[in-house]
Amino acid sequence: MGTPGRSRALTIFAILFVLLAVSNFLKPFQFGGEEHTGFVLFGKRTTGATNMLVGPLFGLYLLLYAYGIWSMRRWALPMGVAYMLYVMLNMILFPIRTPQPPGVGYQIFGLIYAAVAIAVTGSAVWQLGRRRAELQ
Repeated sequence: MGTPGRSRALTIFAILFVLLAVSNFLKPFQFGGEEHTGFVLFGKRTTGATNMLVGPLFGLYLLLYAYGIWSMRRWALPMGVAYMLYVMLNMILFPIRTPQPPGVGYQIFGLIYAAVAIAVTGSAVWQLGRRRAELQ
């Protein structure tokens, strides 16, 4: 499934980041209602022109990152670190900057979502770091 140097895990991460990029490209279309679908930038859900600009820009970033993983490029590692740090900051800022509905269920979902987001982005960086010598 992978090429020499690219593990199965990195192949899966590259595909996941392409899917996430597609999701970001769709943010301006607001499928599901504006209050739940805008791109979240530094903990605040964007709307309007900001949403139409930032969602696709992050989509491009993620496509480039996915390509870097797929083709085992050296520059994918710092891109991954930057994205991981952004995701962690976003997860910290979201409950502070965005009003949360009451209820334990929403809080549990938020914790699970944050754990998965940080685990995926961190694992991709870790996998790239393990193969640093093979990056071109």
